[in-house]
Amino acid sequence: MRLDRLSSDLRSRFDATNAARERALPASRRAIRACANAIRALHRDEFDRAHELMDEARAALDEGLSATADHPQIRHAGYLQDAQKEYAEARLTEAVLRNQPLPEPADCGVDDAPYLGGMSDAIGEGRRHVLDLLRAGDVARGEAVLVTMEDMFSVLVEIDYPDAITLGLRRQTDSSRALIEKTRGDLSIAIVQRDLRDALDRHAREVLGRQDT
Repeated sequence: MRLDRLSSDLRSRFDATNAARERALPASRRAIRACANAIRALHRDEFDRAHELMDEARAALDEGLSATADHPQIRHAGYLQDAQKEYAEARLTEAVLRNQPLPEPADCGVDDAPYLGGMSDAIGEGRRHVLDLLRAGDVARGEAVLVTMEDMFSVLVEIDYPDAITLGLRRQTDSSRALIEKTRGDLSIAIVQRDLRDALDRHAREVLGRQDT
């Protein structure tokens, strides 16, 4: 009888853990999907739609975290951390694109390691925005975005802890460094081209001015 009761107790606890997983996994997927769509909306300047999607992501994320409150093995299994990272990325990307102060982990309601992963990914979204700005001829704004990207990178490089704690941040930081260097190169070329174009325009005006006289 004691073994029967033990078996029953074990099944009951595993049933509860499995039920938490069954709630958390689809919630994390919904959050990730909403965040990806929110970032796309941000790049299209569809900010109202982006906010709606981020609200959806937040609700899904809260659902998953609530479901796993008593099940730390599920809470820290990885997929909720991935959802938190995507949510932090969306929030940080909005700040970069709209030239706003960067939200902190507490502002986003996410853990520190997923927040830093989201920050690294937001640097990539910043590069995408810089390229859009260069195509539009807005070099000055592109330079400002690069400064923000470098500010975020300075945070990442100061977090020197084992990957088991930071969820693989070192590799992401290396990728961010490469993206920033490429962006700096693209901006440098754009600045040279702008200055050359301005010099040619001035020369043309001076020549035309002399001809008029």
